[in-house]
Amino acid sequence: MLAAMFMALLDVFIVNVAAPTVGSDLDASGAELQLVIAGYTITYSVLLITGARLGDRLGHGRVHLAGLALFTAASLACGLAQGAGQLIVFRLVQGAGSALMIPQVLSLIQRTFTGEARVRALGAYSAVLAVGAASGQIVGGVLVSADLFGTGWRPVFLVNVPVGVALLVIGRRVLPSGGAPAAERARPLDVPGLVLLGAAVSLFTVPLVLGQELDWPWWSWLSLGASVVVFALFCGYEARLARRGGAPLIAPRVLRHQGMALVVVRILAVMAVNAGFLFILTLHLQGGLGQSALRTGLTFAPTAVVFGVVGLTWSKWPASWQRVLVPAGFGLATTALVGVGWALEGGGDGGVAVFGAYGALGVGLALAYSPTLTRALATVRPQDAADASGLLATVTQLGQLIGVAAFGTLFLNRLESLGAPGAYTSAQALWVGMCALAGTALVGAVSGLVPRRR
Repeated sequence: MLAAMFMALLDVFIVNVAAPTVGSDLDASGAELQLVIAGYTITYSVLLITGARLGDRLGHGRVHLAGLALFTAASLACGLAQGAGQLIVFRLVQGAGSALMIPQVLSLIQRTFTGEARVRALGAYSAVLAVGAASGQIVGGVLVSADLFGTGWRPVFLVNVPVGVALLVIGRRVLPSGGAPAAERARPLDVPGLVLLGAAVSLFTVPLVLGQELDWPWWSWLSLGASVVVFALFCGYEARLARRGGAPLIAPRVLRHQGMALVVVRILAVMAVNAGFLFILTLHLQGGLGQSALRTGLTFAPTAVVFGVVGLTWSKWPASWQRVLVPAGFGLATTALVGVGWALEGGGDGGVAVFGAYGALGVGLALAYSPTLTRALATVRPQDAADASGLLATVTQLGQLIGVAAFGTLFLNRLESLGAPGAYTSAQALWVGMCALAGTALVGAVSGLVPRRR
């Protein structure tokens, strides 16, 4: 399941480095190319809660395999697409497949493992979640640069097909195939809640993924405002449904779970910093320094590798350290981000020192994220696994979108205000972006200290 999740997460980022080749090969306009990149993210984020609820009703293993089959078929269709319109449609379908797959992973971990085994499983989940983001840049750069058999960008999609088929064969043997318990199947599907939440997330997501490319038109701000209104309607409807004894989309006890609000803040901060860092550093390395897609992708290897190692091992560190890991992680991330900006500020490549900062950032983000997720889910009841999975998966995705939109806009606006493009001006814009990212990480550090003060 983690292998399937890694493959799905890879596709959020893998197309970024392939975008120029896709555009020239398919003669795609700027708007079409943006939809190729963003279409996957839109359907993925909008349908995550729905995917979690379907798993609760139909069986998590069964829905995971259905999503994997849909994702694999859509990947094949993407790799064979003959026009930008076809590729956009197939990317939307790919995102829907991921939305069915990903929430089931966390739900099955919650239902299958207990105690230390659950901590290890959640550590692996956290590591895959973050490593998938950086690996998308790396794998995309390798595949595009290799130009296998003269196929250009197509292997970034076709690589999923043999992996997906193998996982389907294995998954049918090892995943639970039965349906959900009778009590959960009897829980009615909250269709009005699904519609309202889907509309709210859509209104929020679409302008975030398209706004920067389209120079933030008036409708993007109207859509963001409308998302707040629709989300308020959703909350009001869910509260009334719970008071009447109905079955709301997300159980109120999950939202009232001790520390859940703080968990949401921390995860939003980590994901926004991670995604914003990857995005603006990619823009600087390729646009400002003129590096190749392959070299840019490999730049993120230290962050990805260190994040994975720390995510898998933090629970074995001394018990006296455990309570301070999250704020310490945010603090280390703050320092590392300032270090990256300082090392690259002059317009150079930063030398060896910058790779130390990349590694330190991986450590900091892993410590900020993995213990947060593990402790949040440690006391969630198994019957609430789908609700918690859908909620946290959606928060994770929204954090990434906010990071790209907010910090990407800041970097590009600063770059434009500095005038003539070049390595030095790009480095100056990067410095501003890294300071803003560091400020966000610092907020995470402060929020992490709140429970200790009570």
